[in-house]
Amino acid sequence: MRPAPTSPPLPGWLTLALFVFFVLGGGTLIGMLFQPGEWYASLDKPFFTPPDWVFAPVWISLYVMIAVAGWRTWRRDPASLAMQVWFGQLAFNFMWTSTFFGMQLPALAFLVIVIMAGLIIVFMRLTWKHDRVSAMLFSPYLAWTGFAAVLNGGIWGLN
Repeated sequence: MRPAPTSPPLPGWLTLALFVFFVLGGGTLIGMLFQPGEWYASLDKPFFTPPDWVFAPVWISLYVMIAVAGWRTWRRDPASLAMQVWFGQLAFNFMWTSTFFGMQLPALAFLVIVIMAGLIIVFMRLTWKHDRVSAMLFSPYLAWTGFAAVLNGGIWGLN
C-alpha cells in the first residue's frame, strides 16, 4: 500500500510572509476598529504618557518581531507548548485594545495586559534554551508591554 500523498510544506519565506501578514494585519485591523477617540482624549493621563504618534511605529516594529518569533517557533515545532503560548499572548494582545478602547474598561484592560505580559515571559522561557533569537525578539515587546501596563494602571488610577 502506498502512503497517502502529502502536500509539500510552504517555502520558509512564504510562511514568514503569512506570519507577518497575520500579526501586522491583525494588529492594524484591531487598531482601526478600536481607535482612542474622544473618550481617551478626555482621560487624565500620567505625566509620562508618550505622544500619540509614538504608538504606531512602536507597534509596527513590535508586531514584525512577534511575527518572526512565531514563525521561527512554528518552523521548529508547530504543535509545541511555545507555539500555543505564542498564540495565547497574541490573543491577549488583540484583546487588550478592544477592552481598553472599545469597552472603555481600563481596570479589565489592566488584567488583560498583566496576563499578556505573563504569557510573553512564559514564551521567552520556553524558547530560551533552543531558540534564543525568538526569546530575544520578545525582549522589546516585554519592555513595551511593561511600560504599557504601568501606563494603563496609571490611567485606571487617575480616572
